[in-house]
Amino acid sequence: MRNRREFLKTLALTGAIMGAGAMPVFAQSNAKNKGVAMKSVQLGKLKVSQLGLGCMGMSYGYGKAKDENTMIDLIHKAYDLGITFFDTAEVYGPYTNETLVGKALKPFRDKVVLATKFGIQIENGKQVVTSNLRQIRLSLEGSLKRLQTDCVDLYYQHRVDPNVPVAEVAALMQEFVKEGKILAWGMSEAGVESIKKAHAVFPLSAVQSEYSMWWREPEKELLPLLQSLGIGFVPFSPLGKGFLAGKFDKNATFASDDFRSKVPRFQKENLEANMVLVELITDIARQKNATAAQIALAWVCAQKPFIAPIFGTTNASRLEENLQSSAIALSGEDLRAINTALDKITIMGDRYSGEAAKRVGK
Repeated sequence: MRNRREFLKTLALTGAIMGAGAMPVFAQSNAKNKGVAMKSVQLGKLKVSQLGLGCMGMSYGYGKAKDENTMIDLIHKAYDLGITFFDTAEVYGPYTNETLVGKALKPFRDKVVLATKFGIQIENGKQVVTSNLRQIRLSLEGSLKRLQTDCVDLYYQHRVDPNVPVAEVAALMQEFVKEGKILAWGMSEAGVESIKKAHAVFPLSAVQSEYSMWWREPEKELLPLLQSLGIGFVPFSPLGKGFLAGKFDKNATFASDDFRSKVPRFQKENLEANMVLVELITDIARQKNATAAQIALAWVCAQKPFIAPIFGTTNASRLEENLQSSAIALSGEDLRAINTALDKITIMGDRYSGEAAKRVGK
């Protein structure tokens, strides 16, 4: 477990690289106060806002579903502030999140990129991964109806089904494009070999996976592959499910209907050990005149030009805070210093447990 002494040692090492003594020093920005225009990112054939809104938590995963009208207002506010990329899935609810997003986006549906996902069904109260081709077609028809649209812009395979060749799934996606029912397709939490096989049959526009300052595994193989193939990258949980934003402390607990209660990384001993990372981010944020959430988002966006992270929130003020991360400019020197500090921190606890852990990287 990392203690305060080790944390200060980490910063000292970073500072030595920067040539700035014991602490890395970063140029200030005015992210807290500045309204900024949203940048755009190309994900294959799709152009999206650099930051997208993950809508899952509005009705699934983090306790009781939020008030529908309040969430519709939040989605409208996100659009007004420049977000044109919205993410949902059939399994969120199930179904209720797609219904919410469909209602919310209807007034400006033709001005945004709408992403949803297939490949996880609920059977006897449990999630089951399936990419049965007939089921995928049924899933798409259901999603189109709930989303009140005739075409899904980005249709992800939520998890790879080892019983169905990805080449067959890719061929079906090509059929959907020809039928005008989807514009592009992607994969979520897929392994590099599956991505290669699928892309060779019908090109992927995007791959979605967790990526943040406390989960950097995609840097090893995934990001280089996506760059070489011209596939966009959509990181989810760029704020570490709230942890990196510094919104709760080492004593935080989570209700049984909050999925973080089942995630090893959010167990008390691991939360306490990982607070060293929050301290690092908070210190950088102080120097940048920003918030921890803004630094965490700016760091993800700065990694590659083909990255468009999706963050989740149900709070209007947090929405505004997160979008102001676009005002933060992290130089190459800043990134080297931050990454050196991150390299010295050992993150405790797995990001998934049980069956959820077995479904990723296939």
